[in-house]
Amino acid sequence: MLKKKIAFIGPGVMAEAMIAGLLHKKLAKPENITAAGPRGERGAELQKKYGIRSSTDNSSAASHADVVVLSVKPQRLSEVMKGLKGIRSDALVLSIIAGANIKKISTGLKHKSVVRSMPNTPGQIGEGITVWTSSKEVTEEQQEMARAILGALGDEVFVEDESYLDMATALSGSGPAYVFLFTEALIDAGVHMGFPRRIAEQLVLQTIKGSASFYHQAGRHPATLRNQVTSPGGTSAEALYYLEKAGFRTAISRAVWAAYQRSLELGKEKPGHIDTSDEEK
Repeated sequence: MLKKKIAFIGPGVMAEAMIAGLLHKKLAKPENITAAGPRGERGAELQKKYGIRSSTDNSSAASHADVVVLSVKPQRLSEVMKGLKGIRSDALVLSIIAGANIKKISTGLKHKSVVRSMPNTPGQIGEGITVWTSSKEVTEEQQEMARAILGALGDEVFVEDESYLDMATALSGSGPAYVFLFTEALIDAGVHMGFPRRIAEQLVLQTIKGSASFYHQAGRHPATLRNQVTSPGGTSAEALYYLEKAGFRTAISRAVWAAYQRSLELGKEKPGHIDTSDEEK
């Protein structure tokens, strides 16, 4: 168990997932976790649900923490960092903010021990994947703390090269959105053929879940598995022909590349107006 105080700056969905995971895995005590944000009702909600502490004073919460988790919207980061005063010199700052590089965070907070990470939404049920890296000032003990905290969301992968974080943002961070869109399209196709939506959803969900598990356990290239279900002149071959003709692979590749470029842009953007409602949910 981590005998450290952890402050979450921005008690949104991912912050709550981390809190739930830490408590479920008994990695932290509720009284050692603080959720800080501008909306007192959101803090009260998390306090009631998990028994943690809450605060509307980001600076106060951060000043008492061994680990400060930055979990605000990317466009609000610069504004939030200006108000974060008094972070202890021996504290670890752990960011889960897309596009925010270590240099930006370290400069904004005037703090050297920084971990940058990119989780994804399946972390809300402990089935996520998080890619992370750290500044050279982060100690081995702090790295282990970061590994434990991020592990509350599912699997975690440490990389030495920070440039992989923007790539991970585009691939695994945004990846669930691509999967959900494909899922939605497949369900709609089933409904279009005549299936009741309930049955179409059941068929598609289990197909995607089973296919992912099969791929994971088989340990073979996805093209090999695809060929196994693609008989010459059959239904799968006909469907795949139309997907390829429509530029399916190219669309995915270009979409991921666009997300990657946007992640790079977010690391350079100045703060602007943004709706903060999602951050507090």
